[in-house]
Amino acid sequence: MKTIRIHKHKTDSILRRHPWIFSGAIADSTDDLSDGETVTVTDAKGRFLARGHFQHATIAVRVLSFEDVEIDAAFFQSALKRAIELRKSMQLFTKENSICRLVHGEGDSLPGLVVDFYNGTAVVQCHSLGMYANIEHISNGLIAVLGKSLKAVYSKSSDTLPQRADIVDAYVYGKCETPHIAKEHGVSLSIDWVTGQKTGFFIDQRENRFLLGKYSEGKKVLNTFCYSGGFSLLALKHGASLVHSLDSSKKAIVLTEENVRINGFEDRHGSIVADAMEYMKDLPEDYDIIILDPPAFAKHREKRHKAIQGYKRLNAHAIRQIKPGGIIFTFSCSQVVDKYLFNNTIIAAAIEAGRNVRILEQLHQPADHPINAFHPEGEYLKGLVIQVD
Repeated sequence: MKTIRIHKHKTDSILRRHPWIFSGAIADSTDDLSDGETVTVTDAKGRFLARGHFQHATIAVRVLSFEDVEIDAAFFQSALKRAIELRKSMQLFTKENSICRLVHGEGDSLPGLVVDFYNGTAVVQCHSLGMYANIEHISNGLIAVLGKSLKAVYSKSSDTLPQRADIVDAYVYGKCETPHIAKEHGVSLSIDWVTGQKTGFFIDQRENRFLLGKYSEGKKVLNTFCYSGGFSLLALKHGASLVHSLDSSKKAIVLTEENVRINGFEDRHGSIVADAMEYMKDLPEDYDIIILDPPAFAKHREKRHKAIQGYKRLNAHAIRQIKPGGIIFTFSCSQVVDKYLFNNTIIAAAIEAGRNVRILEQLHQPADHPINAFHPEGEYLKGLVIQVD
């Protein structure tokens, strides 16, 4: 195993157990290192600091352990067991819930790895070549820990590792036909991890969708950026009088309508194919509840100002037009927009719209998307439930 030395004035973040080591902190040439290689990290005097996966990138090392341990099959099985036992303690494996995130990268001390579970199938998504190189260890670890509850493991990393043309999405254990039915809070969902976005579904809004249900009885709801209709379904399950699902993608609307159909909610649901930002400028109907859950408006810091302006416009449109006493669920999944900046943006939107707004709830990602205390960047999802007078 090769060793990387860190500049003597660049070790502070490692000693504070931050799981990323940036290329500028490395004292030696890395020309002889291969992407995905496991390396030992030491300080300038050769003292052990960490062990992790190397990649020729801004984030040069993703730390797997701050202890001097081997990164082998036993390591992955132990790490996966800790992560899965945590989810079991959260009561996420029930008849009413068969969807959860098993591994959330840095939050589970496995940076570069995401594993989502859909009623028997684990979908593995690698965000580093080091994790992809260990896909067999990961699959075997999942088999050992989940036992008979695991029917298949699907590797889906071609989109997250575009620099490698040889990466092919495929089953590495078992097989399961898609679309596949799984449940969230008693609602049936048709999941397709082969052709769908991300791993097939956006699990991180599970508890926020459930919360929406508590507000929805007898209400008229508009769900923008609906994708496969998760928010729509929980509103309908909890007695919404009418739900309109809006997305610019016809494919997303087809997914939503299929999920509405399999749950028997067709008589209270309507679909709209439109650009949400344009549609929100002049709503043709009055709504009691509006959900604003756009994709990330900014993935890099240099795009943050433009993203803030986008969030402000979108929310100002909704605040201006919602019925008096109406509720807005508004979100940002842009990591570079923190919760304080997002809250201030919503306040600015309310000022622009000229209406009084009160914050009822502050929302975030669920517990199966944990945040490593030493890696605050892992807190990416933030949201508010606001009421407009």
